[in-house]
Amino acid sequence: MKNKTIFPLLAVFTSLLILASCSGERSSTTGWAYNDSNNGGFENLPYIEQETGPGLILIEGGRFTMGRTEQDIFYDWNNVQRTVTVSSFYMDETEVKNVDYREYLYWLKRVFGADYPEVYKKALPDTLGWRSRLAFNEPYVEYYLRHPAYNDYPVVNVSWLQATDYAAWRTDRVNELILIREGLFEHNPNQFNEDNFNTRAYLSGQYESGKRVDGLIDLDPNKETRNVRIEDGILLPEYRLPTEAEWEYAALGLIGNTYGELIVERKFYPWNGHGVRNADDNYLGQMLANFRRGRGDMMGVAGQLNDNAEITAPVYSYWPNDYGLYNMAGNVSEWVMDVYRPMTGQDADDFRPFRGNVFKTLVRDEEGYLAEKDSLGKMKYREVNPEDDNLSERRNYKKADVINYEDGDLESSKYFNNSQQFQELGDASMYEFGKTTLISDRARVYKGGSWNDRAYWMTPGTRRFLTEDKSSPQIGFRCAMIRVGSPTGLVY
Repeated sequence: MKNKTIFPLLAVFTSLLILASCSGERSSTTGWAYNDSNNGGFENLPYIEQETGPGLILIEGGRFTMGRTEQDIFYDWNNVQRTVTVSSFYMDETEVKNVDYREYLYWLKRVFGADYPEVYKKALPDTLGWRSRLAFNEPYVEYYLRHPAYNDYPVVNVSWLQATDYAAWRTDRVNELILIREGLFEHNPNQFNEDNFNTRAYLSGQYESGKRVDGLIDLDPNKETRNVRIEDGILLPEYRLPTEAEWEYAALGLIGNTYGELIVERKFYPWNGHGVRNADDNYLGQMLANFRRGRGDMMGVAGQLNDNAEITAPVYSYWPNDYGLYNMAGNVSEWVMDVYRPMTGQDADDFRPFRGNVFKTLVRDEEGYLAEKDSLGKMKYREVNPEDDNLSERRNYKKADVINYEDGDLESSKYFNNSQQFQELGDASMYEFGKTTLISDRARVYKGGSWNDRAYWMTPGTRRFLTEDKSSPQIGFRCAMIRVGSPTGLVY
């Protein structure tokens, strides 16, 4: 389900407000009229549909068997099969491109470059990742990210942390454009330092620059206008990395293999069949993805290049899967949100499984008011804690950081008789990080095969990990977004 356009919402919103006011709709529990300033102005507007954000495709959710489809040749036992359910969500049609990431870098340099140059430097991909001791890859160091010939190629050498920051920036730019489109904001190319649009700051009433009008009409009899609120359904949810379950579900594309509620063919790759070449008569023998065919064979022979790419390929290369997603096998491996644990498949919930939660809340002062924005224009967050947030009364969680839940505790550490040393050592006390393992609470999962991988890694169930501040010329990413409301929208 693809939507390349963004339709204006403010006119629709205003019309619905008028219709709701005229219809005299009333609360079914109190009898008071909605959308009536004489009753205090509580608004209850009909909601039509979630807008499809730029670059996204709706992935209709459902159940699937997550985990191993290929023989576990490494005997890691880190992707055991289990049935899980994934909610509907949105995912980028392609990997994030070099030109997309350069747009991000340009914005950071323009807004923060003068006073906070470290913000721009922090976001720069590690282009030196292309270097190899015994290969001539130096041209990629200079040209791959910057040269227009590579505009439509996937950005690489971006760490998990950098990809997460990009997704947050993208959220703000998309929502800013929505407000401009609806006539609420002016184009403001002179945003500078902390005076830049941030969705959370705007919703919290701490961003006023660039407003074209005071806001929407407020039915509160004591106010005239107000900012757009979450309840209006105009602003989009956050862009983010997909969870491992979401990525794997989207890659398989089982929507094309179902009859009724029956999955008629268990997929091996994102396409049908067990081969990596196209079986269609019109394209017989052509490679279905960009990967390393064999030792030393990155693209075939001159005159008959098998995948037509020695490293990465443009993001619209090859055939999309049944959801319309490109390169869910091959080209580049992709970051997902999850923290890596070998046993997550057995420990995590079977509904929207995910490991990596660190619960946070907005910072407030002693009187309960939200703290001022930081120097970069972002709202301040803190981890929830037992003292301030009454976690002792909760049954579903007792602390903020639950990455280690069901996976590690003081008793399982060799330092269990020395709690102070346990706290000081952190990850090292549990996993001997850097000595006996590379697994820690900062190890993030990446999925799928890359241009430099054999076909084994292109099966969606395979999983690998890398520390969140590291990067690779074989790893890129794409963004996702939650689907609010019904799984399929207006189609029943």
